[in-house]
Amino acid sequence: MPKPLAKRTKLIEESPTLKVSARAGQMIREGIDVVNFGVGEPDFDTPVPICDAGVKAIRTGKTRYTPVPGIPDLRAAIAKKLKEDNGLDYEPANVVVSCGAKHSLFNVILSIVEEGDEVIIPAPYWVSYPDMVKYALGKPVHVDGPKSKGFLISAKDLKAAITPKTKAIILNSPSNPTGGIYNKEQMGQLAEVIAKAGIWCISDEIYEKLLYDGAKHVSIASFPGMKDITVTVNGHSKAFAMTGWRIGYIASTSKELVKAVSNLQSQSTSNPATPCQYAALTALTDPTIPPMVEIMRQEFEKRRDLIVKLLNAIPGVDCPKPGGAFYVFPDVSAHYGKKIAGVDVKDSMGFAEVALEKGHIAIVPGGSFGNDKCVRFSYACSMQTIEKGVKRLADLLKG
Repeated sequence: MPKPLAKRTKLIEESPTLKVSARAGQMIREGIDVVNFGVGEPDFDTPVPICDAGVKAIRTGKTRYTPVPGIPDLRAAIAKKLKEDNGLDYEPANVVVSCGAKHSLFNVILSIVEEGDEVIIPAPYWVSYPDMVKYALGKPVHVDGPKSKGFLISAKDLKAAITPKTKAIILNSPSNPTGGIYNKEQMGQLAEVIAKAGIWCISDEIYEKLLYDGAKHVSIASFPGMKDITVTVNGHSKAFAMTGWRIGYIASTSKELVKAVSNLQSQSTSNPATPCQYAALTALTDPTIPPMVEIMRQEFEKRRDLIVKLLNAIPGVDCPKPGGAFYVFPDVSAHYGKKIAGVDVKDSMGFAEVALEKGHIAIVPGGSFGNDKCVRFSYACSMQTIEKGVKRLADLLKG
């Protein structure tokens, strides 16, 4: 028998969203008609000009290694995007391109967090944040954002959670799983606390293009005292329907951090896939792309309105209307302690399991996101799929 694996491998678990998707996929292969609200992945095709740029890169020999932090033109385009969209001045040298925003976050957390460091994570949170912190031997500190306040934390909540061991906070606006967004006033109040504490702020802005009801995205690095302690994280997966292309990036004024992230990446993946970088460059520079992104955004807004309406029509389901992203996070706890399709349901995991196995509806348990009263639906699917899936849930809960 070989010797045991490293202890750190037991600190993290399989992503619950991918686990649900895998089980749903297995059922589909078995011929079962499953409505999948699990993984947050746009159902739109990647815009044709972006695909064409990737194909062209392959056909013209752009298939070799690039600099680890990305091709210069892409880093320059990202710096330009951050200035024009977010009001943030970064040089291309401040940018590191990685294999998706998840990879970017992992690189940053491993570069910042040491054993025993505390990292504040507002809850509900994206499932991967705590496990990334644990893998870096840090301690996730969860601060609850109540449903009554849009699942958002206040500056007072944040201040109370900061200790001498606090190294960083991870902010995600718009949020996965709730779709919650911090407006300018709320973000400014958080920024004031963070700047005074002098801790790192890891700002995950991957859903910034998916905002509704006229809401405007605000980057926390734009507030006084924040730019030098903020790592802005973004990517191409959500806005451009490029999930499988795996392009994410960070921007930071800290030369030390940029170098640390680049060094870590050089010893793990090296550069992101070269043709994908050229496709990503087109996504940021082709003038035909923004209208396509807007069409997708408008469609997501229609879907949001529909799924919120339909879910709230089900007795015992309370679904707040999200301001961004493509998720709803309804409270279904009124059904806990009851039988659904003959199965005793005690928590969000049990609710999600019976929804999948008995109702053939794939959703993700809210306990995985730090709120066990809720479950997450992704509405990155057609209107017809939403109607079909929510009807199944309504029928299931009727008994």
